[in-house]
Amino acid sequence: MRTFQSRPERDLPYSDEFSSAEEYIESLLDFTTNSETFRFLCGGVHILDFFTTEPGVFVAAVPKEWQAFLLEKEPMVLLDFLMRDDLSSLSPNRGPGSPPESLVRYVKDIRKHSLRRSFQPSKPKLPILPRSVALGMKTKKVHEVTHFAGYIDRLAEDIAETRGKDLTHFVDFGSGQNYLGRTLASPPYNKHIVAVESKEANMAGAKDLDILSGLAEKEKRVRNKKLYHRILEATDPSQHNDEEALKRVARELGVTDEELATIDLRSRKEMQATYTVEEGKGTIEYVVGRLEHADLTGVLSQLRGCEEEVDQDKLAMMAVSIHSCGNLSHYGIRSMVLNPCIHAVAIVGCCYNLMTEKLGPPTFKPPFGRPSLQPINARVAREAEKRDPQGFPMSERVSTYNDDGVRLNITARMMACQAPQNWTEQESSGFFTRHFYRAVLQKMFLDRGVISRIYHGEETDQSVFNTSTNPVVIGSLRKQCYTSFAAYVRGAIAKLTTNSEFSQYNEVITEKMGNITDEEIVRYEDEFRDRKRELSAVWSLMAFSACVVESLIVTDRYLFLREHSDIVQDCWVETVFNYRESPRNLVVVGIKR
Repeated sequence: MRTFQSRPERDLPYSDEFSSAEEYIESLLDFTTNSETFRFLCGGVHILDFFTTEPGVFVAAVPKEWQAFLLEKEPMVLLDFLMRDDLSSLSPNRGPGSPPESLVRYVKDIRKHSLRRSFQPSKPKLPILPRSVALGMKTKKVHEVTHFAGYIDRLAEDIAETRGKDLTHFVDFGSGQNYLGRTLASPPYNKHIVAVESKEANMAGAKDLDILSGLAEKEKRVRNKKLYHRILEATDPSQHNDEEALKRVARELGVTDEELATIDLRSRKEMQATYTVEEGKGTIEYVVGRLEHADLTGVLSQLRGCEEEVDQDKLAMMAVSIHSCGNLSHYGIRSMVLNPCIHAVAIVGCCYNLMTEKLGPPTFKPPFGRPSLQPINARVAREAEKRDPQGFPMSERVSTYNDDGVRLNITARMMACQAPQNWTEQESSGFFTRHFYRAVLQKMFLDRGVISRIYHGEETDQSVFNTSTNPVVIGSLRKQCYTSFAAYVRGAIAKLTTNSEFSQYNEVITEKMGNITDEEIVRYEDEFRDRKRELSAVWSLMAFSACVVESLIVTDRYLFLREHSDIVQDCWVETVFNYRESPRNLVVVGIKR
């Protein structure tokens, strides 16, 4: 049996420092389990708790020999050091201002355990998306769809040549506006697409785009136009799209049931898109449903010709997705193991913060295991306690590593979505400032009695690892609220005292913060201004370190497929997008035996 043409030279795009995928995987699991600094930076820091204890998170938790170097570096210079500078040229006998050896070693460890993200297109020249197909797509989406459609097409050709049988359908998990499906159903690909989407509004929008692209036709309406316009003129304009309101007006005008039958009063949104099946042309079938597992029986029963019973022997399908959120990626990968008709998968995941957790809280207390993670972010505790069998980790290898398994809480998984290699100076300055404002405001809340300090051991232990708060999570504010710290504080107070979603805070905020003066706000900003660099340094270290978190998640998905060797003939991971355009660029591929 020949090798798949689109398969890369390696199963995983690991660093050249490793001689095999197995050596990389073992080192990755060892590092993520045993590096105390990594575990603190990936799961042990919450910005809302940054200044609520003294001497603060930075001084208490960042290795002492790192602190001076981190604080003296401008944020963009520090990012260059972490991700781009050539560390091999550093002299072992470095002078003042040089990075400490332990920091250099940590940076090298993160780099070598991060999967490589360099990208080569699947074909030298891919078809350009016609304007009618690219409708609604931004530049990033055009890049993703163009390259992934070409990749899927080539992979499908390889599978068909190997098996001697074409794939019949491509199932898109979480199709959204169906940009990928519409492209694959259009020339030159002409694939048969099953678009699975939970939100009907997304599906309605996708069908409108299908009509504009020529893949579908608008349902033809036959109506008595003279009578219809008479009813419209007698109806309030705000109810022109309300079928029941139009019928009431029609009856008030004396329109008979026979006459009413000659008028189609449905709104444009209720009109169906019609799809004509033609030999050699692609098709799209939409399935409304919220997937809660990888069993596709319910999805398949909605396909044309499968209304009564699913004959999976006649179907040869590939599960695909660009950036399916959270557990949808797990469902797509698992679908090949659970459904006989799924012959291949090609899944690009994202939204790691939306994944659930399979393992419960650790049986041991990890170093830097800050108890503040639970009261600060209650979802961390709730999700860990659920022990969702569909959650992370998927593979037996990661689930049982060192008997207890490897865990990633929501804080770590959220940081894995940051893509620090793409941060610009302006963007970095913006979100460092926003996080600084959030952290200082929580300190104000603590001092003025809006929130309280919680001790998890003896109250005499005032360390950041023994205390936490019950913070107020405000969310986003209007753009003008970020023009100054005073504007941020005033905007936050206004939101907490007027927005019904924050009714539990209305009284306490009014009582404790209602009389705060501009002078006091300025005093807090002045007190903490010089410590803003502490926050930006830690946030940069967190985002950089979380490149390994994403690598661990992807490796776990690859291992899950590899562990099912009785079903899976081949599996691998490779890049399918340019990181600069789309940083979630790793596809997990599996081919069934």
